[in-house]
Amino acid sequence: MTKKVLLVDGMALLFRAFYATAMSNYYMINSKGVPTNAVYGMVKHLFTAVREYEPTHVVACWDMGSKTFRNDLLESYKANRSAPPEEMVPQFDLAKEVTEALNIPNVGMAGYEADDCIGTLSHHYREEAEVLILTGDQDMLQLLEPNVSVVLLKKGYGNYAEYTVERLHEEKGITPKQLIDLKAFMGDSSDNYAGVKGIGEKTALKLLHQYESIEGILENIEHLTKGQRGKIESDLDMLHLSRDIAEIRCNAEVYHSLERAVFDVNEERMAEKFNELEFRNWRKNLL
Repeated sequence: MTKKVLLVDGMALLFRAFYATAMSNYYMINSKGVPTNAVYGMVKHLFTAVREYEPTHVVACWDMGSKTFRNDLLESYKANRSAPPEEMVPQFDLAKEVTEALNIPNVGMAGYEADDCIGTLSHHYREEAEVLILTGDQDMLQLLEPNVSVVLLKKGYGNYAEYTVERLHEEKGITPKQLIDLKAFMGDSSDNYAGVKGIGEKTALKLLHQYESIEGILENIEHLTKGQRGKIESDLDMLHLSRDIAEIRCNAEVYHSLERAVFDVNEERMAEKFNELEFRNWRKNLL
């Protein structure tokens, strides 16, 4: 049997599910006063993807605290983000309890982001299984390889943009690794790093098509327009720093054997957890 492993970006599913219902103040608060809307929606996203892609193995990856090695590189990394809404806070641990009840391993490592855990595991698993990364984060496209695909969540449930190395090249004309250099130029306002001021996606893509990498561009900097050259030279340190921040690490010290990630839900254990959380109509709406 061909092995197919689904690597789940737990935080991406959880936040997407939370905001989908929180916009209308629908938090699904149970009799214990605990909001469950994010966890319920996360499970719905998960089961919808499982039905669609029929993985043989599933692993969920999580951020472990707010500080990572990227904060050591740049103190202000993600400093512009506000604290999560109070209704969200108790659902972080609940989400992990639920995946555990579904016999899905939870993987995370202090000092690294979920992205790095997913990158590392996809590197481990790609030799023996087809790898699908389920996320809402386009940064994950840098992890694309011949045996690794990225499934981006779109609006609603069951709507996906499926990316392979070929599709990325068709759309942007670049390789997954060149995406890191693209991000280095563009920066990321949501993560609070600047890139090169005045160089956006269009110009960065044009330069990468022509010179392939940051190194190639710098080696040919005299051929650039005066404006491009000036912008790059004045932000050179930030360009290199931004690339370091943008690159998903695939060498985090996390490992989880595929044998322990076989997707095999214990119906009784699942029912007990869903009923404990007071998920209404879960048999009809989730499975």
